[in-house]
Amino acid sequence: MPEHTDSTDDSASAATPFSGRSAVDSSRTSYGDIGFSRYLRRAFLASAGYDDESLERPIVGIAVTSSDYNTCHRDMPALLAAVRRGVEQAGGLPMDFPTISLGEILTSPTTMLFRNLMAMDTEEMIRALPMDAAVLLGGCDKTVPAQLMAAASSDIPVVLEVVGPMMTGSWRGERLGACTDCRRFWGKHRGGELDAAEITSVRNELVTTAGTCTVMGTASTMASITETLGMMLPGGATPPAVSGARLRHATETGRRAVELARTGGPLPREVMTRAAFDNAIRVLAAIGGSTNVLIHLIAVARRAGIELTLSDFDTIGADTPLLVDCKPSGAGYMEDFHRSGGVPALLKELAPLLDLDHVGVSGRSMGELVRETSDREEWQSTIRPLDEPLGAAGALAVVKGSLAPNGAVIKVSAASPHLMKHTGPALVVDNPADATRILDDPDLDVTPDHVLVLRYSGPIAAGMPEAGALPIPAKLAAQGIRDMVRVSDARMSGTSYGTVVLHCDPEAAAGGPLSIVRDGDMISLDVAARSLELLVEPDEIARRLETFVPPARATRGWQKLYQDTVLPASQGADLSFL
Repeated sequence: MPEHTDSTDDSASAATPFSGRSAVDSSRTSYGDIGFSRYLRRAFLASAGYDDESLERPIVGIAVTSSDYNTCHRDMPALLAAVRRGVEQAGGLPMDFPTISLGEILTSPTTMLFRNLMAMDTEEMIRALPMDAAVLLGGCDKTVPAQLMAAASSDIPVVLEVVGPMMTGSWRGERLGACTDCRRFWGKHRGGELDAAEITSVRNELVTTAGTCTVMGTASTMASITETLGMMLPGGATPPAVSGARLRHATETGRRAVELARTGGPLPREVMTRAAFDNAIRVLAAIGGSTNVLIHLIAVARRAGIELTLSDFDTIGADTPLLVDCKPSGAGYMEDFHRSGGVPALLKELAPLLDLDHVGVSGRSMGELVRETSDREEWQSTIRPLDEPLGAAGALAVVKGSLAPNGAVIKVSAASPHLMKHTGPALVVDNPADATRILDDPDLDVTPDHVLVLRYSGPIAAGMPEAGALPIPAKLAAQGIRDMVRVSDARMSGTSYGTVVLHCDPEAAAGGPLSIVRDGDMISLDVAARSLELLVEPDEIARRLETFVPPARATRGWQKLYQDTVLPASQGADLSFL
């Protein structure tokens, strides 16, 4: 167990009734008297049933994100019990503590606004509470990125454990699940294919169990990335939330946390190395993962002292093909990925492209783990071999140009091939609140060639909501149009699909070129050439930018701190002082 120290003079400790060094004596409450601090702490812990023998054990703090407002985490009490069981089996003392819980669907205006707040909350609680190691329980979209950010700033060993994906449902014999199918069926409803009773019937089958979305959305992508980074024990990304496999993995995580507590490492910054992030980018490309992960990984890397840029995702991912057949880039679901071997089996296929010397919290190198993983089973088709991929390399692409000088992102694997090179007139929406009113207007002057532009939805303006995948205008949806080029400074859900260009940087609220686009301006997207251009003369662009007036900002509270200090999307949208 590592020795805990602080800056307070400890010379008088031998005269106190409790002079042993244990985690319970770290992160002391300040009373100006060390002995009294120890004495009082143990007095109050005695009221909770802890004796001196218990308190000499390695203490594993367990961050819990249960909340009635986070339905994905509904079964977290069972997950917590499994982790505690593992800690106790290994001779440790589990102590759980709450942090902010970010439920994606029930948080206004978007959980992204609060990701950094949760990261601060988690980091500070790890620092403030006495513990030798920490297990962080999360799962829903922004919880895992926030926890990784917190871990990167921590000085004790940290392991993550996720709640796991939900199971699929069925409607009229068709297998379906949240949340790619949510969007697909809602599009059918908007297009008049499903009436109110039918769309309600579908709704009741989309989210059938506890757990995160059952497709390769942000939650599943982040779980896969966390396992690849080495911040989760092998095999932890994919077991369904309701399965015994999930609970067994949680118990194993509890046991491992005690071992890490006893040895004092490796620390998160020793796990999250440049090699770890390079491996993670390759896995992101191979799974056709969420575009949100680019923002999250950059933020985590910066916390860990690693310089990661948008161009890294383009160059490293450019020779990594799409291997996992999972919606929205494929046709399957997370339970299929799990049954096919999950992340360990994928890493086995990707081995020639990976840094196999990297060592994670398991204590074993990726090379060792790959050698211990069985060869690909011929019966499964969810994880494709490297020489027979599901899709071409470059599932994610970074485009730049006069409309996004610092870059923007597009998920090629979930876009329409015929729109990869497209030029059309802009139709501008100034914020998500206006979208329905504008796009549902039956008299809207719009064609399938138009480029839908959403602005003032970046980090500063709106906390960067998942609004970038604007709905197809109602009159076009009724004609069977299911995709158009869309451009914005917002994000989109990892479960979304379509030809959607996101994260334009600088954002409109910061005076980026997106702010001066007018209806009818021609916009050109050429993914192969990695370009996104506003086809307006440079002098005219400069003239328009001179008249830019920034939108009003919040005057108090978290939103003011956020707006005043948030970095652009291309730098991870963390707070500048962190």
